[in-house]
Amino acid sequence: MDSKFKRIVLMVLDSAGIGEMPDAADWGDKGADTLGNILKSRKVNLPNLQKLGLGNIRSLQNLPVVESPAGSYGKCALKSNGKDTTTGHWEMAGIVLEKAFPTFPNGFPPCIIDKFVAETNIPGVLANIPASGTEIIKQFGEEHIKTGKPIVYTSADSVFQIAAHEEIIPVKRLYEICETAREILDGEDKVGRVIARPFIGENAENFKRTENRHDYAVPPPADNLLPLLKGKGLDVVCIGKIASIYDSMGVTEDLTAKNNDQSIDQTIDALNAESRGLIFSNLVDFDMLYGHRRDTEGYARALEHFDNRLPEILDALREDDLFVITADHGNDPTKEGSDHTREYAPLLVYGKSAKQGVNLGTRQSLSDIGQTIAENFDLKLKNGVSFLMEI
Repeated sequence: MDSKFKRIVLMVLDSAGIGEMPDAADWGDKGADTLGNILKSRKVNLPNLQKLGLGNIRSLQNLPVVESPAGSYGKCALKSNGKDTTTGHWEMAGIVLEKAFPTFPNGFPPCIIDKFVAETNIPGVLANIPASGTEIIKQFGEEHIKTGKPIVYTSADSVFQIAAHEEIIPVKRLYEICETAREILDGEDKVGRVIARPFIGENAENFKRTENRHDYAVPPPADNLLPLLKGKGLDVVCIGKIASIYDSMGVTEDLTAKNNDQSIDQTIDALNAESRGLIFSNLVDFDMLYGHRRDTEGYARALEHFDNRLPEILDALREDDLFVITADHGNDPTKEGSDHTREYAPLLVYGKSAKQGVNLGTRQSLSDIGQTIAENFDLKLKNGVSFLMEI
């Protein structure tokens, strides 16, 4: 079978949820609405997303419906048990998790920390509490510099994060420590990600995280979309943190991008290169810089900046390319706390040879995206309902 589209670009606006899921209250997220509440905060100028059909997905303040949108539109439920990065991205690739990754709201138990200290030969750890990454280095950074003890912290996500000053624990050594933590955190303690969080600066007033972050994810089940595409001789070009989320499984090319602009640049570069298959990118700033930090205005400006650059991506698309925009979960900056929120993900689909203005409705799962990509390349995933024939 010839593919309808030679390449499919899947771009994840990390955390850009579009309203609470029916079970949001069970997760403490009643009323969560990332895009909705940002658009209520002020007039957010998103003409290009509006043309694609963002305002057609559902009623959004300050973003009217377009009569003939250039794209097709809908929203995807998160069917898995969770609301984190790994869960959402895995589901896009056809893996629906029935059991959520473990979280540690009171910090990690002594059995984990003692083993971690012994096996990494460090002088101990600081913090071991759930916290914001920027706040934790302000609070413990100076003590870390004096003692050499790394700062261990978690969040409402399933993560084991290790922050260290680059001059106290060099980045290479920090990565080694993280690799050991990844091996230790197994079985019932198998967190979704271990994350290296290097920082620089002289004191609490000017400590700043660097872009040498590195994620160590749990390997996904082998029957996900990426290795299936690779096994068929197709390209799987991953941009930003995508490769680490899938533990590099099925990845044929990993393009470095540490922020939204770099991810957009790399996506355009990948479109300008020759390939056949999937180009998969994540725009991390929405979540990392604005959602978790509850910065509504920063999130609004980042959306406007993305919208301003969107025509560059659309112009780089060829006649037989398909472009899909979605999110992996919500992170409503108007909510209390700093946690992700259990929300639907927006779905916008555009191609120069694709149908326009199709209402794709409320999809039963993010895996519908993966199944659509799979069907395009004559493959099948165990989860997901394809919408390929609708577009």
